[in-house]
Amino acid sequence: MQTVALRVACIDCEGCERKIKQILFGVKGVKSVVVDAKQQKVTVMGYIEPKKVLEAAKSTRKKVELWPYVPYTMVANPYISQAYDKKAPPNMVRKVLDTASVNETTIDDSYSIIFSDENPNSCSIM
Repeated sequence: MQTVALRVACIDCEGCERKIKQILFGVKGVKSVVVDAKQQKVTVMGYIEPKKVLEAAKSTRKKVELWPYVPYTMVANPYISQAYDKKAPPNMVRKVLDTASVNETTIDDSYSIIFSDENPNSCSIM
């Protein structure tokens, strides 16, 4: 048994939900499909391969991606620009690799040293 979570954009009405469910139930091995229109999340359970489910969901002509969000407690630095997303559900951030760090989003120290008051050549640079 495997669970695949997808983010499907523009689930506006019950017709969209029905269309998505119908297409995903057509994939071999699917046991259940749960559509959460408010979060734009579709959860598929069964003996399935994530790639096949993703391909079937893309046939709805909607923007589809694997569920990109995780609880903010699971990310080392949840407030860096790569993790923060305004569209994320409450208490969730985008899943980022652990290699992303705070240094990638702050001003490089070399610029602050160049224009520092302690640097005697800073006037000539300006």
